[in-house]
Amino acid sequence: MQGGSSGIGYGLKYQARCISDVKADRDHTSFLTGTLSLKEENEVHLLRLSSGGTELICEGLFSHPNEIWDLCSCPFDQRIFSTVFSTGETYGAAIWQIPELYGQLNSPQLEQIAVLDAHVGKINCVLWWPSGRHDKLISIDEENIFLWSLDCSKKTAQVQSKESAGMLHYLSGGAWDPHDVNCIAATSVSSVQFWDLRTMKKTNSIDRAHVRSVDYSMEDGHILVTAEDESGINIWDLRMLKAPIQELPGHTHWTWAVSCNPEYGGLILSAGTDSTVNLWLAPTSSSDELPPKSLVETPMQRADPLLNSYTDYEDSVYGLAWSSREPWIFASLSYDGRVVVETVKPFLAKK
Repeated sequence: MQGGSSGIGYGLKYQARCISDVKADRDHTSFLTGTLSLKEENEVHLLRLSSGGTELICEGLFSHPNEIWDLCSCPFDQRIFSTVFSTGETYGAAIWQIPELYGQLNSPQLEQIAVLDAHVGKINCVLWWPSGRHDKLISIDEENIFLWSLDCSKKTAQVQSKESAGMLHYLSGGAWDPHDVNCIAATSVSSVQFWDLRTMKKTNSIDRAHVRSVDYSMEDGHILVTAEDESGINIWDLRMLKAPIQELPGHTHWTWAVSCNPEYGGLILSAGTDSTVNLWLAPTSSSDELPPKSLVETPMQRADPLLNSYTDYEDSVYGLAWSSREPWIFASLSYDGRVVVETVKPFLAKK
């Protein structure tokens, strides 16, 4: 295991918690991030990695009226993204469009395409259809799951269906299953719930306390990874949910976020309130062997699941995003507004 960081840094003006890969940008490695200032005008930054991979360039800086608690880029249009925001105790969610930039940094205002205005309680996240062009969205508040139909041309979003998880569950987030678009996993204070979007009914659950983050393996449709406050990281086979198939120690304080690599099976990122990002290698395949795409340099690294710790942060790390265009690159975001882009190429096998 190594330590420290040799990544490329970028500083936001204010505190921040969320960062997203711009999946629809096929020409650049790009990320979107938004700030979380209570008193100042918040900002959305469009960041691109330079062609030489040595610099993070701000391609667009946009005003956002409220504190940004969740941000996610649209998978089929690089100019569209969602935010969950708050003003005091009031929460909202909206879909935005970035204006045409034409190389200018002082950009015009974001265009609001639609407002997800059916929520009453605290909204936690918005999930986009996992890949390709589709008009479906999920939004999750503390008690309810909404399925939306989005029409960007008409600038409307309509609720297709809604269901309550129950007052005692307090939903906090979720992930859309990339292998079965009719299924999502929703996290709560006491469990991970699996929902069928066709019936808007719960189909199964994992009873675990304080799950902060959940992600599906892109390689194996039976594998789910969870991050928990004190229990670290757990890897689950969805066909047998009584116990995880592997446990990773996570972080020295709360394990806040977890993210599976979009291409290289077994590579998992985690972030925590110990100001650290960890890179793990674990068999996110339901077989006993590491999957064919899982690449490591030596048997010694395979024995120790922790490949590297990135410690070049001074605050809790809440945001993680793998690049879908260059899957050996990821971005992380600490609460003090520091963005760091790293490459994991040293840990991939040489061809």
